[in-house]
Amino acid sequence: MAGPLPLRELPPEYVHPAPTTASQIPTGNLKAPLWLRAYFQGLLFSLGCSIQKHCGKVLFLGLLAFGALALGLRVAVIETDLEHLWVEGNLYWKPLVASVVPCLPPSQRRIMGSRVSQELHYTKEKLGEEAAYTSQMLIQTARQEGKNVLTSEALGLHLQAAFTASKAQVSLYGKSWDLNKICYKSGVPLIENGMIQRMIEKLFPCVILTPLDCFWEGAKLQGGSAYLPGRPDIQWTNLDPEQLLEELGPFASLEGFRELLDKAQVGQAYVGRPCLDPEDLQCPATAPNHHSRQAPNVAQELSGGCHGFSHKFMHWQEELLLGGMARDPQGQLLRAEALQSTFLLMSPHQLYEHFRGDYQTHDIGWSEELAGIVLQAWQRRFVQIHAFSSATLDDVLHAFSEVSTVRVVGGYLLMLAYACVTMLRWDCGQSQGAVGLTGVLLVALAVASGLGLCAMFGIAFNAATTQVLPFLALGIGVDDVFLLAHAFTKAPPGTPPQERVGECLRRTGTSITLTSVSNMVAFFTAALVPIPALRAFSLQAAVVVSCNFAAVVLIFPAVLSLDLCRRHHQRLDMFCCFSSPCSAQVIQILPQELGERTIPMGIAHLITTVQAFTHCEASSQHVVAVLPPQAHLMPPASAPLASELFSPRESTRDLLSQEEDSRQKAPLQPPPRACWDLARFARCHFAPLLLQSHTKGLVLVFSGALLGLSLYGATLVQDGLALADVVPRGTKEHAFLSTQLRYFSLYEVALVTQGGFDYAHSQRALFDLHQRFSSLKAVLPSPATWEPRTWLHYYRNWLQGIQAAFDLDWASGRITHHSCHNGSEDGALAYKLLIQTGNAQEPLDFSQLTTRKLVDEEGLIPPELFYVGLTVWVSSDPLGLAASQANFYPPPPEWLHDRFDTTGENLRIPAAQPLEFAQFPFLLHGLQETADFLEAIEGARAACAEAGQAGVHAYPSGSPFLFWEQYLGLRRCFLQAMCILLVCTFLACALLLLSPWTAALIVVVLAMVTVELFGVMGFLGIKLSAIPVVILVASVGIGVEFTVHVALGFLTSQGSRNLRAAQALEHTFAPVTDGAVSTLLGLLMLASSNFDFIVRYFFMVLTALTLLGLLHGLVLLPVLLSIVGPPPEVVQMYKESPQVPTPAAAQEGRLRWGASPSLPQSFARVTASMTVAFHPPPLPGAYIHPSSDEPTWSSAATPTANTSGNPSTRGSCPATA
Repeated sequence: MAGPLPLRELPPEYVHPAPTTASQIPTGNLKAPLWLRAYFQGLLFSLGCSIQKHCGKVLFLGLLAFGALALGLRVAVIETDLEHLWVEGNLYWKPLVASVVPCLPPSQRRIMGSRVSQELHYTKEKLGEEAAYTSQMLIQTARQEGKNVLTSEALGLHLQAAFTASKAQVSLYGKSWDLNKICYKSGVPLIENGMIQRMIEKLFPCVILTPLDCFWEGAKLQGGSAYLPGRPDIQWTNLDPEQLLEELGPFASLEGFRELLDKAQVGQAYVGRPCLDPEDLQCPATAPNHHSRQAPNVAQELSGGCHGFSHKFMHWQEELLLGGMARDPQGQLLRAEALQSTFLLMSPHQLYEHFRGDYQTHDIGWSEELAGIVLQAWQRRFVQIHAFSSATLDDVLHAFSEVSTVRVVGGYLLMLAYACVTMLRWDCGQSQGAVGLTGVLLVALAVASGLGLCAMFGIAFNAATTQVLPFLALGIGVDDVFLLAHAFTKAPPGTPPQERVGECLRRTGTSITLTSVSNMVAFFTAALVPIPALRAFSLQAAVVVSCNFAAVVLIFPAVLSLDLCRRHHQRLDMFCCFSSPCSAQVIQILPQELGERTIPMGIAHLITTVQAFTHCEASSQHVVAVLPPQAHLMPPASAPLASELFSPRESTRDLLSQEEDSRQKAPLQPPPRACWDLARFARCHFAPLLLQSHTKGLVLVFSGALLGLSLYGATLVQDGLALADVVPRGTKEHAFLSTQLRYFSLYEVALVTQGGFDYAHSQRALFDLHQRFSSLKAVLPSPATWEPRTWLHYYRNWLQGIQAAFDLDWASGRITHHSCHNGSEDGALAYKLLIQTGNAQEPLDFSQLTTRKLVDEEGLIPPELFYVGLTVWVSSDPLGLAASQANFYPPPPEWLHDRFDTTGENLRIPAAQPLEFAQFPFLLHGLQETADFLEAIEGARAACAEAGQAGVHAYPSGSPFLFWEQYLGLRRCFLQAMCILLVCTFLACALLLLSPWTAALIVVVLAMVTVELFGVMGFLGIKLSAIPVVILVASVGIGVEFTVHVALGFLTSQGSRNLRAAQALEHTFAPVTDGAVSTLLGLLMLASSNFDFIVRYFFMVLTALTLLGLLHGLVLLPVLLSIVGPPPEVVQMYKESPQVPTPAAAQEGRLRWGASPSLPQSFARVTASMTVAFHPPPLPGAYIHPSSDEPTWSSAATPTANTSGNPSTRGSCPATA
């Protein structure tokens, strides 16, 4: 007789048959795969035995190590900067960047990161970390939706709100900070007259884009005042610049200042505009409707937009001020549904520079950090006036990223309660409540240690980390705890106590390793998504899963070992200080070989039942076991799969016996009814029903229909993630963002030109680039009467203006070859520019005064004058420079013009350095859907690519390109990540299961789960962004939790496909279901989040993923395995014959008696016996059963002929009363 092969290949719940009955031999060429997996299981067995031997040390050292890692949470940093979180490809792992980037040569430092991150890095490298200004917005809509707001009453309400917001003040560091101190002021000119300069600094207006600027009331939003002797305080509400210059003319030389105001077309500023309320006592006499007292036609005044104090440089287009506009057939404005005012503030750096060295801040340790605090405090005060600011968004993100202690504690308490309830048993020996509680706490510690390790690595936390990962990781980690605990209680009878933990790890370690590796691979693959926040989340999840795996495989077995000691010492579960009352009510049954006896021929399965009843004798304190005098042989029940589900693996109350007289059948009392559990439900109800032929057909049809419906739902998924989706619904921030998206979908962008080419010789290419960009559909066109708002156009027009002034002065004789003293300011500037040669050796040539022009006939600036003229323009036209938003780098040098100074030093104008950074500003409008953004981005990129062919290096910059360009390649990145992950999953399953057939089925099911989850997103209205992509990619790893246990159970079982599928379900249904419930409980706390975004994008999607995984793992996969599953790795061969016996089929509830041609004749002999231990305590882990009252055996129990009974058979389900 061949003995069993020492492969130690154990399917879940498998008990080795007696050596005399059968042996396991490999089939076909599967010997090598079995040997490899057996070798791996042997390693797990050795590990488990070592852990059990040193359980106390392992537990202490493990808890110490994980606790030390958890302390890393003290250095955790929560990132809330949108650019650091959502800019595609931004380098987010700061220590890695700090260590790697300096080691790279300068030419390669920009290679790291995506195109957008490289461009953002270039911008910040040239301009600094901050934008030029920040925007604070106020939007007004009618109470009744769709009502016209172009009325004096509506504008009056808007004035009240804007005026209240503009007068907001905060007191910090003993100073009062109002809007006039911190607002952005565009191009404050420098005047030689000190008195005028101080007055300008006090009066220069803030940049406020408001529809009120069409009226005199716009002056009320401007703060500041100046004092002149003999005059009331000068404010913008009463300031007439033209009249003021006339009054001050006799006392100071203000010709240059007058020319500056004339060029800016300031005129009478606000006092020359109509009053919104002519009855206002402060309405100036110069207002057009002051005398008529008639209210202005609001729609007519707002038609074409409004101006700031400068008509030339401060023109606010209608789209910046009005939303929901309607026009007549002639294009005249009729009505609008929304009004918007925008207040611009300085950046912290600008505010710091503005007050550095000022007497107001010299005593408070003024710094850029304090400047930022001042700005944020003022913005929060501003928001209280029903407005919105950038600080509001920061506050929302901070609140979004905060850890909710209540939800975390509530979720973990809920999980503790579930683990305790599901693992507690009335049977003291089988109860594992304390193990469940300890397992959940251990997983919680592993999650904390994983996050602490990430913090020590420098991976910054974000909202996804704090809001989602603690619950998701808990649900995933507890799955393996349930699996180990379940397998530990179902160890084979007769397993030596010192090998219990090793046996448990050997039986479950393969599937636990596979699921953990799959999860790690899934999350690491999800890190391919080039969004920093999601990349950090994926890396953190992978690290946490790794820590969970280490805790479950290394530390949790030590907990099981301690629980085994608790059982050995007969202590109560949960209260191990007290003795167990079940200690005197146990028997241990071990099968041993007895003499052979003959039974009827042809019986494929011998199923017998013997009942044993125990009680404790008070006199001897011994346990007495009473056995019935006889047992009888009965055919198996006729339940579906009853004959195939025969197995010596389950019941411990059924004792193997033999029939003395095959023709005498005596009825027996049924054994005590077992408690209902998931395994029994799977064996008795679920598996028989599922594996029927018509049920399989229904499952396949339903799965196909679900897949088809999901494919349709996938077509409904749109790309995008609006900011309003992130902000909690029902808040004023959400209402503001929704209204802004509906009425004012405007985005400020810039076309950045880089270094590496000659600006002076590329002017035509720059003009062409601007023209191509301006022609894009999404670019807000300028009115035909307006000059383009770019620095190159302003620069050229300014040169043409001073050229015209020079021509007039030259024609009148005020300027000659040798002098420009008598010429105008502009004429003198042109004189100095025209004589420049650009040659350092001979910088001046007076003969060029009449032979050249500052701008040629083609509208181009002579290259030799380009950088010299740039220096003069930047110094002489501050308003034009500010309006152009050029942001030159390197900045041109300062140069002061004095027309009376014609010395050599004053005539030599320093040339600006070659430009490495400049930009053209644009406004994008009509961007509502992601498709609109992508169209605009593609058009802008195409324009830059065409310019690149002409030698101009340029790229677009702005929030649409920072946050929406990811969608250009998001689906491609998603498909790429999914393909890589599915291939990796296939390889991992094929390597650990050593069955490509099984791995292929698992991958097919996982792909179906992902596709169906994608379809569910479409029906739920969830848009595709980086967050759902990460969940979709992670769904493959999470789905492995629901599939690999069933597949491994099927692969290592014996018998037909139906039998193996039923056995796999029986052994894995309970732990898989418990794992799914634990995951749902972990996700349940997400449903209570204040952020609708968390509920929709995480809770709903992850819940759908869990339910789909459970459906496919426990329904579809068993059906597929029962139809096209791989062959068994081992088969049973009886000692007398190499043939494989086929279980006898039940026919009408009875076995076929007589000789069986499929079995050898010698198989008719079988041996069985039992051993009852009366006095010694039970071995750890032995099957322990409470005693019941000893039944009264009467003659009725004596076997008689022709008497049939229905005993409970091993492998069949108990009869119900």
